[in-house]
Amino acid sequence: MLSRAFSRIARRAPAVRSWAAEPVTPRALVTTSADGGFVVHPEDYEFKQPQFTRRRGMGIVHDPIVNKGTAFSLPERDRLHIRGMVPPRELGMDVQTQKIIKGFRACETDVEKHLFLQGLQDRNETLFYKALLDNIEEMAPIVYTPVVGKVCQQFGHLFRRTRGMYFSSQDRGQMASMVYNWPHDDVQVIVVTDGSRILGLGDLGANGMGIPVGKLSLYVAAGGVDPRRTLPVMLDCGTDNEELRNDPTYLGMTHRRLKGDEYFSLVHEFVMSVFQRWPNALLQFEDFSTANAQAILDAYKGIKLCFNDDIQGTGAVTLAGLLGALRAQKSDQMLRDQKIFVVGAGSAGIGVATSICQGMQHQGLTEEEANSRIWVFDDKGLIGSNRAEDSLSPQQRPFRRRDEEGDLSLKDAIAKHRPAILLGLTGVSGLFTEPVVREMAKHHARPIIFPLSNPTSSAECTAEQAYEWTEGRAIFASGSPFDPVVMNGKTLRPSQCNNMFIFPGVGLGATGVRSKAVTDEMLFAGVQALADSVTEEEIDAGMVFPPVSKIRNVAIAVAAAVARSAMAHGIARRMPPANLEAFLDRTMWKPEYRPIIQNVY
Repeated sequence: MLSRAFSRIARRAPAVRSWAAEPVTPRALVTTSADGGFVVHPEDYEFKQPQFTRRRGMGIVHDPIVNKGTAFSLPERDRLHIRGMVPPRELGMDVQTQKIIKGFRACETDVEKHLFLQGLQDRNETLFYKALLDNIEEMAPIVYTPVVGKVCQQFGHLFRRTRGMYFSSQDRGQMASMVYNWPHDDVQVIVVTDGSRILGLGDLGANGMGIPVGKLSLYVAAGGVDPRRTLPVMLDCGTDNEELRNDPTYLGMTHRRLKGDEYFSLVHEFVMSVFQRWPNALLQFEDFSTANAQAILDAYKGIKLCFNDDIQGTGAVTLAGLLGALRAQKSDQMLRDQKIFVVGAGSAGIGVATSICQGMQHQGLTEEEANSRIWVFDDKGLIGSNRAEDSLSPQQRPFRRRDEEGDLSLKDAIAKHRPAILLGLTGVSGLFTEPVVREMAKHHARPIIFPLSNPTSSAECTAEQAYEWTEGRAIFASGSPFDPVVMNGKTLRPSQCNNMFIFPGVGLGATGVRSKAVTDEMLFAGVQALADSVTEEEIDAGMVFPPVSKIRNVAIAVAAAVARSAMAHGIARRMPPANLEAFLDRTMWKPEYRPIIQNVY
């Protein structure tokens, strides 16, 4: 009888619904003035815009976008119907973050740390980005390079939960409708790879999906892009990796990689489909093969808002690093005065050479004069007069040396031309041998040596080797991080020439003003802003890039420069307020919990 009575009462009782956000304590909304009146300071009011969701009950707890774990307030637990579904004690974000850091550091291997953070991201995106942003120097190498390379190699075996979208050769003709399967209408940044050239590891096919996922994590942490407005994509065109094709756990298409028109028509269908649904998004191409990367970029960069990080991002960040390195030399020489060896003639190497050439032109040289100061090497040696032009790509041809055959070794070429700058983009570990580095040091008091290949295992030399073989005189930056080196009681801190100093700002600035394209002028403006972000104290400490801990400030500076360039050249479709930096800072997504409101409509 008693239980039936309770049932009747429960059925008649109205559902408890609270639509108001939790009250927020004002810091100094009103202060008393000297004449007895009061002054209102609305800019100091800590108002958090509520976050609406149609989910309820366990759907809330299982949604990483809105889940707060133990941090749900009691009013939220009532209105979202999760009272009793989470532990009763409310533990805020600070306590949660401390717990995450402790668990992260308890992991024994880097791959275990990556999976630990991946699991957190699958449960609670806000807490994941809070931990990442607060510990960016420690966690960025785990989330992206160099550890993401190891994760991609084992992607099929480590796969736990899908993230992003997969477009494949079996989806031909269906992509324009497939894009509407993605649940978010306002996508700001899309990162896509076809898996054909993952870091320095080659063709990893669909296993390369770890690259867009990791890259977009840095877009959110560094560039302040709302995670709901990001989309990682694998464009699966098959693979020529026999080991993967014969692996029963491989998740991608097992036919050979598409070529020629069959391949480019699939890429075109994908590009048109994503821009049809998200016309204001930035599309970033990532880790496409050298043979295809430049052709795809050239096809779309003037008519769509797109960007290739391997070509343009690597070139831009390297150029900024060289400007910083020249400051560290404490000489009056400019970039246009340097002789530069670029070892590696793939998409990244040619992208770097092209960016340097453009930088020299900004300093007054003609294109021909700038090209004459750059020597480009591939696996056959210097690209010289002994190479037929039709054996080179259109992008390589401007750097073909007509004044020498290119039959010298790298060491002998250094001895002959005495370059001040040596850049490595080969993916060949140990290519910069002791004789090569010592030859550089013989001719320059402060040789600039940048082994830029990723991951760490593919670096042309280590920081310790570069410092040892130059008696600590080298100005060093690398693609993957190296620990500080102590020599003669002095701590030398190598810089990381990391694309994360450039691409988040490019994305934030270009989308912030809804630019029609990403131009070379916009990128050079970003380069200048990045170079100017390095303080004199940091230069004196041997750094040519700012510390990663300043990444959000750097992203705002780069974004503002990129946006101003877009506005100056008439390709911005939105004019932000005059204080551009403040506007960008306000638009950046911050990893903090917001009051959650159930939207029943």
